[in-house]
Amino acid sequence: MRLEESEAKLCSPNSYLYFIAVVYLVVFHLSFVMFVWSYGKTIFTSPATPSNEFCLSKADKEQYEKEERPESQQEILRRAAKDLPIYTTTASRAIRYCDRCQLIKPDRCHHCSACDVCVLKMDHHCPWVNNCVGFSNYKFFLLFLMYSLLYCLFVAATVLQYFIKFWTLCRRKAAENCPKNELPDTHAKFHVLFLFFVAAMFFISILSLFSYHCWLVGKNRSTIETFRAPTFRNGPDKNGFSLGCSKNLREVFGDEKKYWLLPIFTSLGDGCNFPTRLVIMDPEQLTVSSQNEPAKSSVANQSFPTRPLSESQNRLLSGDCQWVETGPEEENVKSGFCNTF
Repeated sequence: MRLEESEAKLCSPNSYLYFIAVVYLVVFHLSFVMFVWSYGKTIFTSPATPSNEFCLSKADKEQYEKEERPESQQEILRRAAKDLPIYTTTASRAIRYCDRCQLIKPDRCHHCSACDVCVLKMDHHCPWVNNCVGFSNYKFFLLFLMYSLLYCLFVAATVLQYFIKFWTLCRRKAAENCPKNELPDTHAKFHVLFLFFVAAMFFISILSLFSYHCWLVGKNRSTIETFRAPTFRNGPDKNGFSLGCSKNLREVFGDEKKYWLLPIFTSLGDGCNFPTRLVIMDPEQLTVSSQNEPAKSSVANQSFPTRPLSESQNRLLSGDCQWVETGPEEENVKSGFCNTF
């Protein structure tokens, strides 16, 4: 008899509601904690800046400041950047130099006027986090968008049934006298209405932003590079850093998938060196190669660094292509159809 009574209690509507409440609480607090953790990491992680090797020596800096002709200044910068892993230039084929920070900009590095510092792999300056989104916190920013998206979706989904009942409000003051498919006519109905609309609006807006950045990760681009393609030896190429979707994901989230969903820094590289492929071998840019031929001929006499990335800095390309030491007449030819500009 007692066994039957215990089974009846477990199968009672109250037990089911208790179980649903526990599930809601666990999912809510888990998504909320991950959201706050990712948001905090995005805010308080300082933007990564170039290392000292990209700064001019004291003698070069003094000589650069004394020179008035841009050609002479560029000659000084080319000499200083000869041994640096720099493979992109300005649109006018000049070395990218920041007069504000007084350093040679690494690839994908840009100066943020709000932070007043050069940021490695800068994506954008986000006013919502009051920080620059770049190499050091881009993974945290993506996780922040994802967990805020899940958080808003969870809130909107759990409130939806009450939002529907809002249109069939019960006019009776006592909740126990109100049918189950209706809500009592209390001030709580306004809270339900407000909560659903806020969660739904934030979900829609964040969904568009998160989808856009997922597309950027798949293409290995930053927001800046989407609007202004980086210039390589063979001309501008917005897909110059794309290594394929899988390797592009690994470049941001790291090699170990167990850490992908945690706001822990696992991005590959040091933010100064980035592997890249030839434009003509990129499957997404097969039609662009013919358009870049004039650019190749016009910059044939330009001086570019030729030192490739080391294997420790370029793990994404290890096993896919090998570097071959070549003479001056064959410096553009690399084995495996792979190159780093």
